[in-house]
Amino acid sequence: MKDIILKAENISKQYRLGQVGTGTLSHDLNRWWHQVRGKEDPYLKIGDTNDRSTKGESDYVWALQDINFEVERGEILGIIGKNGAGKSTLLKILSRVTAPTTGSIKFGGRVASLLEVGTGFNGEMTGRENIYLNGAILGMTKKEIDSKIDEIIDFSGCERYIDTPVKRYSSGMYVRLAFAVAAFLEPEILIVDEVLAVGDAEFQKKAIGKMQDISRGQGRTVLFVSHNMAAVKSLCTRGIVMENGKVKLIGAIDEIVDYYLNSNQVYKDLNLLKPGFFDINENVNKKNKNEGILNVEIYCNGQRTNSLLTGKNVEFKFSYSTKVKYEEPVLGIVIKDIDEIPILGLNNRNTGDSLKHKNEDGNITIIFPVFRLIKSKSYSVDVYFGDKENNIDTILDAFYFNVLPALDDRKPIQEKLNYYYDSEIKFY
Repeated sequence: MKDIILKAENISKQYRLGQVGTGTLSHDLNRWWHQVRGKEDPYLKIGDTNDRSTKGESDYVWALQDINFEVERGEILGIIGKNGAGKSTLLKILSRVTAPTTGSIKFGGRVASLLEVGTGFNGEMTGRENIYLNGAILGMTKKEIDSKIDEIIDFSGCERYIDTPVKRYSSGMYVRLAFAVAAFLEPEILIVDEVLAVGDAEFQKKAIGKMQDISRGQGRTVLFVSHNMAAVKSLCTRGIVMENGKVKLIGAIDEIVDYYLNSNQVYKDLNLLKPGFFDINENVNKKNKNEGILNVEIYCNGQRTNSLLTGKNVEFKFSYSTKVKYEEPVLGIVIKDIDEIPILGLNNRNTGDSLKHKNEDGNITIIFPVFRLIKSKSYSVDVYFGDKENNIDTILDAFYFNVLPALDDRKPIQEKLNYYYDSEIKFY
C-alpha cells in the first residue's frame, strides 16, 4: 500500500481579470441568488484557459483547472513549467494561503512553505523572534523550538544579525533564515518555490543537500518548484509538468524534464528551420539587426545540417558585419546541453588563432576535426563577438543542433568537455 501524505482532487482556481472591485457587484449578487436557490455558481461554467500570451474573450480566467495528483511520504516532487503555468498558484493553495475555487486537498501532516522572500516573517521582529513565531504557527512548543534554534541559526549563516529586525536583512539573508526555519522545524510537508535562486551558489548547494536529507533520512515530503533543471533532476525523483493551468504530464523526473525542455517552442521548431542555417535576425531579438553576427551555417562532413554526428568533421561558419574595421576580431562560443549546463566554452584567443580580418563584412569558421559530443539530444549555443576593446554582440541561444551517435566510429569519444580543449580545434 502506498503511504499517501498529500492528495489533490479536481483543484481549480478561477480569477476575475481587471481592477479589483470594478464591475463585480452584479456578479456577486448573481452568485448569491444562485446560492440561495441551491444552484451552481453560474461563473464556474465560463472562463478562458490561462494563456498569458493571448487575448481572451472572457473576464474570467482559470489559473488552475482540474489538477489531480498524489504525493507519497518521503517523496521529493518537482513541479516545472513556463512562467504563468500556474505553479505558484498551486503552491499557494497547497500552503493554504488561498482557497481553491473547486476541489479539495487532503493532508497527512503539518505543512511549511517558502513561497517568496520573507514568507511568514514580521519585518519589525528580529530573526530570533521570527524563528519562534514560525515555530508557534507550525504548532511547536517553545521547548521544541529551543532544541532546534542553534541548528537553525548555524545553517542560515546569519548569526551576527540574528537579533536584528529582519526588515534590515538583504534578500539573500531573508531566504537563508526562512529556509532554515522551514527545514529545521520539522514539518511533514515542505513546499519550496523558486526563492532559492535568490541565494548564492554555496547556499543553494546547502539547501538542496538539506532537502535530500530531510526526505531520504527523515522520511519527510518536499514539493519543489524551480526553473533550474539541473537542480530539479538532481533533487527530485518524480515530477509534474504544468502548462496553462493544467497538468500536462506526471512521471519520472528524467522523462518530465526532457519533455518540458523538448516542448520548448525553440526546440520544437528546430527541424522546421532551413537545415543547417540560422538567420540570427529572425531567431533572436537583436537591437541592431544589421551589425554583429548575422547568420550561422552548420556543416557535418561537408553537408549542411542540424543533426551532427559524433566523431565526424564539424564546422560552424559565422557571417558578420561591422561598421568599424577590426584588426583582430574575437569570436567565442559556449555550448550548453538541454539542461542549460555549459559543456564547452572556447574562443580564438584560447585556441591561439589570430584572426586578421580587416574588412567590415566577413566570415569566421570554427572547425572541429573530430566532434566529441555524444548525447543524442539538443544543444544550444551562445555566441560572443567583438575585439580586444569592444563587445559587439552577445547572443544567448543563437542557434541549436542535435547530436547523433556515429555507429561506424570506433575512436574513444569524451562525453563532457568542461575542462577539455582540443588542440586541433581551429578558427579561421
